[in-house]
Amino acid sequence: RKIQAREASAADKRREFLQSLQTVGVYLFVALFIVWGVDTGVLHRFEGSYGIWGDMALLAAIVVAHDAYFYWTHRAMHHPRLYRLVHRVHHRSTDPSPFTSFAFHPLEAVVENGFTLLVILVLPLHFAALLTWQLFQQLFNMIGHLGYELYPAWWLRAPGLRWKTASTHHNLHHQLFVGNYGLYFTWWDRWLGTELPQYAERFAQATQPRP
Repeated sequence: RKIQAREASAADKRREFLQSLQTVGVYLFVALFIVWGVDTGVLHRFEGSYGIWGDMALLAAIVVAHDAYFYWTHRAMHHPRLYRLVHRVHHRSTDPSPFTSFAFHPLEAVVENGFTLLVILVLPLHFAALLTWQLFQQLFNMIGHLGYELYPAWWLRAPGLRWKTASTHHNLHHQLFVGNYGLYFTWWDRWLGTELPQYAERFAQATQPRP
């Protein structure tokens, strides 16, 4: 279900593709640094497991911590100076697509991937757990930039589920350039008053039955 009526132009898609290649280059550099760090002992090497429940609890803690990291770094990117110099590149996409999720200024790509380095520096994390989290975060990043609403119409009415951001949540941020700074969850936006008041209405519009 398309969230916006407008469609990204071919020029938008080409720009996003080229910027995504830049971001992938930054991510590759960080990945090579991680490989070097593990091989030389600068970073943790952990081949064991905490057990299924321990590993799941650790992954849940990483997701919660990453959501906080994303909220505050994203909100900082909207400071007028940082926005003008760095974050405006990402916001050229007012009707986001999956390619928008990687269309960053190189400096923002470094900040986005900085949390991975922090996790590896602090936690002895098995590679499988690291890979699981990376796949999880990229999946939900792309859902937020998809341009289509995937969540059911009752999502925001369910007390335990409304804290999880729907696709419309971040799409609305790209339309209005402010508010809705969270990645996975809405609680930081709710606690600090940055959730856009149009969110529920726009979500209802996106999920209403179509003829």
